[in-house]
Amino acid sequence: MHFSIPDTEEFSDDNGANYMGYNIHVNGVFHCTVRYKQLHNLHEQLKKEFGANNLPVFPPKKLLPLSSSQLEERRAHLEKYIQSIGQNPQLVSSDLFNGFLLSAQQETCCETNQEVPLEVFLMNGFQISLKVLTTERSDQVLEKVCQQINLASEYVYYFSLFLIKREDDGDITVLRKLQDFESPYISQKSIQGVHRVVLRKSYWDPSYDLELLQDKVALNLLYVQTVADVERGWVLIGTDTQQQLASLQSRGAKREYLELARTLKYYGFLQFRPCVCDYPRPGSRVLVSAGNRELNLRVRLTDSSAVREGSFKVTRMRCWRITTLHNNGDASASGCSSKTQPKPKLELSFEYLMSKDRLQWITIASEQAILMSVCLQAMVDELLLKKTGTPRKQPGDRARKGSWSYMKRDGSSQLISHSNSVDSISSNSDSANGEVKFTPKTESTTSMRKLSEKLSSVTLKSSNKPIPEPFVENDAFEGIGDDDL
Repeated sequence: MHFSIPDTEEFSDDNGANYMGYNIHVNGVFHCTVRYKQLHNLHEQLKKEFGANNLPVFPPKKLLPLSSSQLEERRAHLEKYIQSIGQNPQLVSSDLFNGFLLSAQQETCCETNQEVPLEVFLMNGFQISLKVLTTERSDQVLEKVCQQINLASEYVYYFSLFLIKREDDGDITVLRKLQDFESPYISQKSIQGVHRVVLRKSYWDPSYDLELLQDKVALNLLYVQTVADVERGWVLIGTDTQQQLASLQSRGAKREYLELARTLKYYGFLQFRPCVCDYPRPGSRVLVSAGNRELNLRVRLTDSSAVREGSFKVTRMRCWRITTLHNNGDASASGCSSKTQPKPKLELSFEYLMSKDRLQWITIASEQAILMSVCLQAMVDELLLKKTGTPRKQPGDRARKGSWSYMKRDGSSQLISHSNSVDSISSNSDSANGEVKFTPKTESTTSMRKLSEKLSSVTLKSSNKPIPEPFVENDAFEGIGDDDL
């Protein structure tokens, strides 16, 4: 999870007193505006639940009004604090933290708790009409969607809700996966342009297909998404294969269609918009795709028509980071908005084990850099989940008890309690509508800890251009065995 506080806004309360609001962005998108005292109240509640030793240091209170430089210093410290929370799996997944983010989003957008219509789409444009509460989280809405299409409960969390945008050229861009702490209704409403909430599969290992193909509704969801990916050119196919797929599609042979599609290059990959990379040479125009535990780069060389391909396995990425150049312009928008300032420049950089004892930093400049990073982290999480045998989340796991206090901007408190607004989901289902490889291979027989120590002594090549301070960094080697290298 990527948190940042790139800017601030000045507000006036009901008494005419001014206060500073801190704009929290999650995964590169504006989420909410909060005050210092709200974050301090959250910290105190987290401290009671998890203990002070398990929390990052919170910037202290000041008795006197802050100068401009002190305000900037506080912003930076608050950003570092919330980023540290985001890197702690126990804290970032806690009910208290997620409840705070949801309540802050609701307050920022001045939304009352009421029932509203929400349309969720499949990738072929099929529309699922729902009635949801403005305060219902993404996981609650996901369960409602799956209940309406009769998807068996054990398959619900193989899928997720995403926000997509249709570009002027007719292509689509997947903006981001909706997180459990946000309201899909508010998130969709708060951004400009034509966007849709869509249901897409949310796993990276294609072997999971074999289980889902046994369920009629899950099979149909995979089929709909695969047909859409093929039609958009996200899956690489030849003329003969294209004709076979067209024949199977015309006959409604969904299982056979998927069985053939699963053998094709880039099946199940998420494709990003064209961008720039410094590999294999600086300024290379690349097409990046993520899937099957790898980040794939396709480069069309300027001096020929040949396409070179690089497959970078997530298990060989020692770490990665997002760097950003924040805009210093004033944020003029208030309330709930997309913060229509010029977008900051984003880069994804990862340190890759190119060959034995040789690491190299590779940097991709893309407005979707954060989504790429989220995909990489999801692959690591899925890999560890599979290795440890941890069961996938189930709808019943969301049933919790307890309550906490949310401090509003005006200092008043609101008691937040868990509630189950979604009925349990039935377990029965009926129906629902010319490349050059340059990725090297290596083997390792040492332990991961020893390998990491060995790699840390390798001299790395560094770029001559200045790199902005990263606002998040993830270690991908942790907990992954040598057999994966």
